Amino acid sequence: MLSRSSPAAVPVRRTGLLALAEVRWAATALALFLIGLAAQLSGAPQWLWWGFHLACYAAGGWEPGLAGLRALRERTLDVDLLMVVAALGAAAIGQITEGALLIVIFATSGAMEALATARTADSVRGLVDLAPDTATRLGAGGEETVRAADLAVGDVLLVRPGERIAADATVLSGGSEVDQATITGEPLPVDKTAGDEVFAGTSNGTGALRIRVDRRAADSVVARIATLVEEASRTKARTQLFIEKVEQRYSIGMVAVTVAVFVIPLLLGDPVRRALLRAMTFMIVASPCAVVLATMPPLLAAIATAGRHGVLVKSAVVMERLGGTTLVAFDKTGTLTRGAPELVEIVCLLPEFDADAVLRPAASVEVPSEHPLGAAVVRAARSRGLALAEARGFAAQPGHGVEGVVDGRRITVVSPTAFPGLAEVTALQEQGHTAVVVTVDSEPVGVLGIADRTRPEAAAAVAAVTALTGSAPVLLTGDNRVTAERLAAEVGIRDIRAELLPDDKVAAVRELAAAGARVTVVGDGINDAPALAAAHAGIALGGAGSDLTLRTADAIVVRDDLGTVAAVIALSRRARRVVIANLAIAATFIVVLVTWDLAGTLPLPLGVAGHEGSTILVGLNGLRLLRSSAFLSEPRARVRE
Repeated sequence: MLSRSSPAAVPVRRTGLLALAEVRWAATALALFLIGLAAQLSGAPQWLWWGFHLACYAAGGWEPGLAGLRALRERTLDVDLLMVVAALGAAAIGQITEGALLIVIFATSGAMEALATARTADSVRGLVDLAPDTATRLGAGGEETVRAADLAVGDVLLVRPGERIAADATVLSGGSEVDQATITGEPLPVDKTAGDEVFAGTSNGTGALRIRVDRRAADSVVARIATLVEEASRTKARTQLFIEKVEQRYSIGMVAVTVAVFVIPLLLGDPVRRALLRAMTFMIVASPCAVVLATMPPLLAAIATAGRHGVLVKSAVVMERLGGTTLVAFDKTGTLTRGAPELVEIVCLLPEFDADAVLRPAASVEVPSEHPLGAAVVRAARSRGLALAEARGFAAQPGHGVEGVVDGRRITVVSPTAFPGLAEVTALQEQGHTAVVVTVDSEPVGVLGIADRTRPEAAAAVAAVTALTGSAPVLLTGDNRVTAERLAAEVGIRDIRAELLPDDKVAAVRELAAAGARVTVVGDGINDAPALAAAHAGIALGGAGSDLTLRTADAIVVRDDLGTVAAVIALSRRARRVVIANLAIAATFIVVLVTWDLAGTLPLPLGVAGHEGSTILVGLNGLRLLRSSAFLSEPRARVRE
C-alpha cells in the first residue's frame, strides 16, 4: 500500500473587510448613526445629533442614490433610490432618526452582498491553484521543467511520488494510487495503472507515473469547476427577495401618485404648503419602508435562530429561498458518510485464526504505513485494545500492499488481485467494501472489509426531508455505483446518480430543475461546489467542507448534523408564512392611511404614527421566530427519535 496523501488544500487570497468600499461606507454610516442616537438620547443639542444623522445619510446613501440616478437614465426605478428619497422625506418632516436607520439597513445589506461576492471570487481564484504551477515533461533531451499552463495535448509527463498531477491525462506506464477526492469525492485513493485516467490537481502516492496530457490546462476538470462556480454565482447574485421584485413596480406607481397628489390640488388652487404637506404625508404612509421592515425581521430572526442551532444562513434571500425547496440532492462521501475509511468486517479464513489473531499482525505491519486503509486497520486494532508488535523489514509496493516480519512470521496485507477467486473477497466487494487480504507466511488467513461508514443520523435525515418536501431525495456522487447503491439502500434513497464528475453533477441538478423541481443540494467537497452554486439552494457541511464549498454554499451546517437540513427548510417555510402575514398587516395600514389622506385630510403626525406603528407591529410579529421552538419543527423531531 502507498503512503497516505492528504487532499491538496485550496490556497485562498482572502478579501479583507475594509478592502471593500461598500463595507467602509456602511461601517461609517453605522458609526455615525450610533453616535447621533447616543447624542439624541443624552439630551444633546438638536443641531449636534442632526449633524451626525445627516452625515450618516451622506455616508450610507450616496452610493445607492447615485446608482439609482444612473438607473433612472435607463428608465428603471431602483428600489434603493426610493429608500433614499423616503429617508430624505422622513428628515423633511422631522423623523430623521428613522430615516437614518433605514439608510444604515440598506447600506449594511449592500456591504454584506459585496463581501460575499468578493469572498466567492477569492475562492474561485484559489481553486485554480489546486493544479501545480510546473510539471516535469519528458522529451528527446530528457526531463525539463515547464509551466503547467504551457502543456500541450500529447505531452508526456513524469509524476513523482507525492507530487500533484499537473494536467488531465492518461497513464502510459507505472503504478500508483492517486487521491482524487478533490475531483470525484471518493474517500480512498484509487489504483492507477497504464490506460487509466488521472486529473489535474489530484495527489499522487508513492509510485511514479508516466502520463500523456489529454486536455490543456484551461480545459481541465478543475478549471471547469472554477468556471461553473463563477457562472452559477453570477446568476444567483441577481436573485432578489420576492418583495423587492414587487417593490420595483409598486415604487413606480407610488412616485406617480405622489406627484399627482401634489400637482392636482395645486392646479385646483390649493396653497403650495398644503399641497406639499399632503403629498409628503402620502409618500410617508404609502412608502414601502414598512413593507421592507415587515419582510426583514422574520427572515433575520429565522437566520439568528438557525445560527443558534448550528446552521449559518448567509442572507435573507437564502432564508426565503430555502423554503421553496421541493427536492433535496445529497452528496455521498463526507455528507451521508463520515468521509474516512473504517474497518467494518473481519472474515477469518482458517479456524485457528480468530478476528483478533487476523487483525493484530495486520495492524502491526500497517503502523509504518500512512495509507488511509492502513490507518483504518491500525485504528480498529487500537480500539480493540490489541497490543501491536514491531514490524521488521517493512516494505511497501505501490498498488499492491505492505509486508513485514511480526513475531518472527512474514505478514502481508495485500490487494485481493493477488488471490483471485476468493469468495470472501467477492462477498465484501458486492457490499461496496474495499477488501484486503492478510497473509501469514504467504498463506491467506483473513480478509478485511473497509468502508466509509454511514452517518448514524443519515437515514432519519433522509426520511425527514422526504416527509417535508413530499419527494424522495436524490443521491449525486462521484463514487462507484456499487458503493453508491449500498449506501442508498441503507439510508432509503432510490434515485441514484453515481460516478459523476463535477460538471455531471451540475447537469443532473439542471435536469431536475428543468423537470420543475427546486433542488437544494447538500455536499461538502470541492467537487460539490459547482452543483451547490447551480442549485436552487446549496447547503454545505462545515466540519469537513472545503473553503470553496463553504463560500459557494448558501447555508452551512456548522455542527455537521444532517438533521438540521430538514429543520432549516421547515424554519424557512415558517418564516415565509410570517412574512405573508406581515405583508397583509402592512398593506392594511397603507390602504387605510392612503385612503384617509386622499379622501380627507390625514394629519401628518397621525400618518407618521400609523406608519411607524405598523412597522413596530410587524417587527414584533417577526421576532417570534427568535424562539427556539421555531427551529424544532416536526421533521427535526423525527430525526432526533
